[in-house]
Amino acid sequence: MSEAQAMKKVAIVGASGYTGRELLRLLAHHPRMQATEVMTARPGAQPEPPQFPGDPVIAALDLSRLAACDGVFLCTPHGAASEIAKAALQSGCKVVDLSADFRLRSPAVYQKAYGAPHPAPELLSMAVYGLTEHARSAVRTAQLVANPGCYPTSILLPLLPLLQADLLDATAPIISDSKSGTSGAGKAPSERTHFGNVHENFCAYGVGTHRHLPEIHQGAGTDRIVFVPHLLPTFRGMLSTIYVTPRAGTTADALRSCLHERYASERFVKVYASGQPELKCVNTTNQCHIAVAACGAQVVITSAIDNLQKGASGQALQNMNVMLGLPEEEGLS
Repeated sequence: MSEAQAMKKVAIVGASGYTGRELLRLLAHHPRMQATEVMTARPGAQPEPPQFPGDPVIAALDLSRLAACDGVFLCTPHGAASEIAKAALQSGCKVVDLSADFRLRSPAVYQKAYGAPHPAPELLSMAVYGLTEHARSAVRTAQLVANPGCYPTSILLPLLPLLQADLLDATAPIISDSKSGTSGAGKAPSERTHFGNVHENFCAYGVGTHRHLPEIHQGAGTDRIVFVPHLLPTFRGMLSTIYVTPRAGTTADALRSCLHERYASERFVKVYASGQPELKCVNTTNQCHIAVAACGAQVVITSAIDNLQKGASGQALQNMNVMLGLPEEEGLS
């Protein structure tokens, strides 16, 4: 077997959370990538027995074992990834961080959003923001990739081509009304995500204060995006309804054509000719489905993803495939 065909060995740090478990599920079917190290992210924690038959034991955190890996997935809370990333990089590993530690370029913006100084500002300049369809060349040569947040992924994929083509009114606000299943909040229980509060309920939250807002503004290159997240009474899935004002003389058909042309060759982005995407069409896939519709003088863009796949673990695997020189779709078909 040639070096390019050899099985790539990767570590999952933080394997007991939702994104870590999703990566385990995806890697179980990957033909050329294997999770050889499966660890907790909590220093001093004891090994965890398998939750389900066939699952691996989640070992105690041991950074010395990363040296035997080609790549490392960090599925940790924000603030906890940086020290592990340093050790992995020193061991020569490619790193995909699913936390927020390396998404924001400014330490000051990070501190304002997350309430603490950035734990490793010296690494920010080397981190590539891994919205794969828009950063593939940079991801290919990167040592450290910051996996985008789920809400930013659902918003930036439909917006970036339109902003880059200058098809939107530069003076009008862009409004994203976004909804997510409860898994987007992570595994740690809270009053907000308790079954009794979610079941048969629907609410907005974090209006004007959500931590993904500066990431969205940074990725789009504009702060005129108004972002309102909502909590759906479902486990997984995310749908963003984005209201834009096109430039004078620009139609919804022109916006749709722009998106279709930009993503025509992309395996994981589908632009609808008609109809609207639904969660059931994208859940448990790495797909982003996008629709465009005229609504008077406005245009409404709808974007649907699975927050645990395209919004987290699937996109992380897509990035790691690119970083390790494997076909981008492997393990994600």
